[in-house]
Amino acid sequence: MAALSAEDIQGIETALAAGRKPKVQFTESAGQIAGQIGQVVGLTDRSESDEFVVVRFGRDELPFSPGDLQIAPRGAVAAKKAVPAVAPPAEPELTGPEFMIDKPLPPQRKESPAPARPAAEGTDVTAPAPRKVTKPAKAKPGPSLTVTLAYGDGEWTVAAQQGAKSLARPYVIRPAEALKIVSLVDVPGVQDAVEQIMTAERAEAQAQAERLRAELAEVEARLAELT
Repeated sequence: MAALSAEDIQGIETALAAGRKPKVQFTESAGQIAGQIGQVVGLTDRSESDEFVVVRFGRDELPFSPGDLQIAPRGAVAAKKAVPAVAPPAEPELTGPEFMIDKPLPPQRKESPAPARPAAEGTDVTAPAPRKVTKPAKAKPGPSLTVTLAYGDGEWTVAAQQGAKSLARPYVIRPAEALKIVSLVDVPGVQDAVEQIMTAERAEAQAQAERLRAELAEVEARLAELT
């Protein structure tokens, strides 16, 4: 059998580029598979090895040299069952105790893992789906309302604001009204502070009243002298 020529290699390369897998026949130099048919599935770098023609033979894809192959005759059918490319070496005859010798196996193409077998009837192998924890929705807060009671420069004022909107600008109220508002709020220290302010205001008002009485008495005396 004639080996693949340079023209044959070029033709195989052109066929592979076009998406075809040309058929080849193994020559006698291929050993036990001589005469079998395979398909060329690729060409590797011929500068690295003489076996650069990758042939699919059954379920295997193995590299061969051009001397191991020739163009297959028309109508040839590729083999469907893989046959070892190299005959297993004969076991040497040993004198004495017998030994087990590991025989090298031809390289095998990696196959996809077998699909998982279905579980027996009545067996539930489905993992429970994780429960999704739903957080309770937060209630939408209503608009804030701020009422301010303030004291400054001897006057009590009240102001009100809802959110960013001003409902009432600070306006003056009587001290008695301020004391009544504070009495409704039971906050430690607040009523004491208001009481101190009220005491100071009463003392100042009383002193002012005494001054006014003295001035009034003086005015009445002058008036009496004039009459």
